[in-house]
Amino acid sequence: MLSVLKIKNLALVDDLTWELGPGLIGITGTTGAGKSMIVGALKLVLGERANHDLIRRGESSCSVEAIFELSGNLDEVNTLLEDAGLDPCEGNSLVVKRIFGSGNKQFVNCSPCTLSILKVIGSYLVDLHGPHEHQSLLSQDRQLSMLDAYAHAGEEHAAYHESYRQWQIAVAELKDFQNTRQVTDQEIDLLRFQVEEISAASLDREEVAELEQRYRQSLNSSRLVENANQGVDLISAAVANLTNAQRCIRELEKFDPAIIDRVAGFDSARVEIEELEDTLREYRDELDIDPAEIAQIERRIDEIETLKRKYGQTVEDVIAYELKARERLNSVDGRAEELERLSNKVVSTEKALRSAGRKLSKKREKAAPALAKDIATHLDDLGFNQSVFEIEFEAHDSPGSRGLESVDFLFGPNPGEPLKPLRVIASSGEMSRVMLAVKSALADQDQIPLMVFDEIDANVGGEIAGAVGRKMAYLGERHQVVAITHMPQVAALADRHFLVTKIVENDVTNSGLEPIKGQKRVNELARMLGGIGPETLALARKMMPSSVPAALPSPALAR
Repeated sequence: MLSVLKIKNLALVDDLTWELGPGLIGITGTTGAGKSMIVGALKLVLGERANHDLIRRGESSCSVEAIFELSGNLDEVNTLLEDAGLDPCEGNSLVVKRIFGSGNKQFVNCSPCTLSILKVIGSYLVDLHGPHEHQSLLSQDRQLSMLDAYAHAGEEHAAYHESYRQWQIAVAELKDFQNTRQVTDQEIDLLRFQVEEISAASLDREEVAELEQRYRQSLNSSRLVENANQGVDLISAAVANLTNAQRCIRELEKFDPAIIDRVAGFDSARVEIEELEDTLREYRDELDIDPAEIAQIERRIDEIETLKRKYGQTVEDVIAYELKARERLNSVDGRAEELERLSNKVVSTEKALRSAGRKLSKKREKAAPALAKDIATHLDDLGFNQSVFEIEFEAHDSPGSRGLESVDFLFGPNPGEPLKPLRVIASSGEMSRVMLAVKSALADQDQIPLMVFDEIDANVGGEIAGAVGRKMAYLGERHQVVAITHMPQVAALADRHFLVTKIVENDVTNSGLEPIKGQKRVNELARMLGGIGPETLALARKMMPSSVPAALPSPALAR
């Protein structure tokens, strides 16, 4: 429930701290006293955009703070806070604060948050209804949620939601694959060509090195042959001279054996030079390259250079490109198998989804007549004695996010008239009572702790107003209910009664809230009945039920 609401510098309010308490809380006051300040403050707490015109004249900023004591939906709210990166509740207390002026700020449990997050959190805290604010009741999604709550279909709805999520994932995967299929076909053709082209070249690092060397030789063959021939001729002449030199050395050895040690290396040097001559002669013969061989080398070099221009600067780069392209080809070439796998996944997840949907639908179909009957009973209490209320199902061709069907709440206030969806009912008075009947029927399932009714009884009176009051009291036994009302029949049934006051001092107006009890409360009910007098005072006392003592203890309220 909402335990404390603090308002500062909002419209006509200077500084107000309101402690509410449980049950049905009635708020009354004369027209223009400032009852709307409560609704305005709560809307700010619920994340409505701030209007700077609301700031009290002469002040630069305004603030609203609300403290909620949660119970039934505490775990849901804490999960929501954690998902938003906010601090969870301490104990069961949740604190929401809005400040606006030169800048707008909002806090949840003292942590700053965005306005959108505050709106989501607010939807778990307060259900606010005014004479023209029934959008939640008109929404078919909201009607479906109401039916699920009445049917206690939380487990079936959670199972359906998970199955729907899995089906959506499978559908998205298949669509992504299908959307890229044309590109994949082109890519496969290109990859296959690239792999075949590089593979056909049979690149080998050592072969390429030899080819490049042989190619360089062929380009300079004439100069190489000329220099090789000259080298062979000079070495041959040197070998002939070495033969003459050897003969001279042999003559020296005959006459002077001591020279033998000095010329011991001559023979080995002569042998090495002769071997050098043979090697150079062989090299010269190898330079005699066949023109056909040269053409073949050139073609092979051109082939390798073409591959390098396409796939990399080096042979190693080309070989690496082939490996990568082959891997990619292997991964996409099996698209038919992948398409079949993804299609089968969509079929299997949809089958599971429809199975979960049928279980959910069965619970809904079983609960719908009971809910409609329950709502009709409450409508009868609220003056629609001959009305008809039904819940209509409409099956979907394809599973939706909330099930295999949608629902429509149909209402016929008068006999003989066709039933119409609630969203086409124009009368705000009728809608207020229908909404109250629906809320009454769902009182035990609704987890929102605070319900606020802002003058929804504005277009009703007499016995109907009394019935509206009894319904609000019924809801007050199960929720905290704030009723801002002009009807004494409603205010008389409140567990706590607050009077909106307006005081003007030194040309400054200030609105506040005063808890009233005893004779003050009787006087206020008499005023609402038409004016304080013996008859109205007597009627006011008679209207207050015995369960509501004349001197009801009231929580402290500072102004």
